[in-house]
This record gives sequence, C-alpha cells and structure tokens, in this order.
Amino acid sequence: MLMPSKVKWRKPQRGRMRGKAYRGSKISFGTYGLKAQQPGWINSRQIEAARVAMTRHIKRGGKLWIRIFPDKAVTTTPAETRMGKGKGSPEYWVAVIKPGRILFELEGVPFHTAKEALRLASYKLPIKTKFVSTIKEGNES
Repeated sequence: MLMPSKVKWRKPQRGRMRGKAYRGSKISFGTYGLKAQQPGWINSRQIEAARVAMTRHIKRGGKLWIRIFPDKAVTTTPAETRMGKGKGSPEYWVAVIKPGRILFELEGVPFHTAKEALRLASYKLPIKTKFVSTIKEGNES
C-alpha cells in the first residue's frame, strides 16, 4: 500500500477542500484518464483496489500511471474513550482530491478497453469521477 516513507509532521490537521484542482488537471502521460468530479479523501486501500481492478481488466497490457499519492495521515481515537487525552494515533493515509484532478492515466490499450477499465476503477473510489481522453471515440487506433 502507498504511504510516505518520511513526513515532517506526524499528525496533520484535517484542512478543507475548497476550489478546483489546477495542478494535475490535464492528462500528461497517457491517452485516457479518470478525472475527479467531487472533492474528497481517497485512502491508500481504495487507490490499490482501483489499480488492481484496472490492471486485471487490461490484462497487464498498456501502461498505467497513478497521479495521486496518499500523503496525509488520518488519526482516530479508540471507541469508548473519554474526552481529553489528546489526539489519536495515525491509522491510515489519504490523498486529498479536489474536483478536476486526474486520478489515473492509461495508455497502450484500445479505447473501449480503457473506458471499461477506468469504469471498473471508479466503482472502487468514494467520489464521483469522469472518463476523459485526448482522442475522440471515432479516432481510436
């Protein structure tokens, strides 16, 4: 699973997800992409589940890029714990996603295969996404 090897702060604050993503909002590496439509947190398990779903569908053909990385630790306190006693310990890692962010990119597979693979990946994610492409459906090779 994805997680940073070293962080400056162990317990970051939650923050807020206002506005649109300007960085990472265009397809840079592949031909097809999966674009976020809503803000949200995607944890490392969900990223891995989406990656597995895509690579299984394209049968390890083509190239896949993961354009997001979970670099924010989410802390939780144990159940039935009284107030006080400080912030809980880090439990899992999330990537903060803003609308317009490209999450995954694919290349080297036919249009319909890429569309189906990214559709299967979108079911593993907690936010609404959209299939985007640098080519039109009629111009596929």
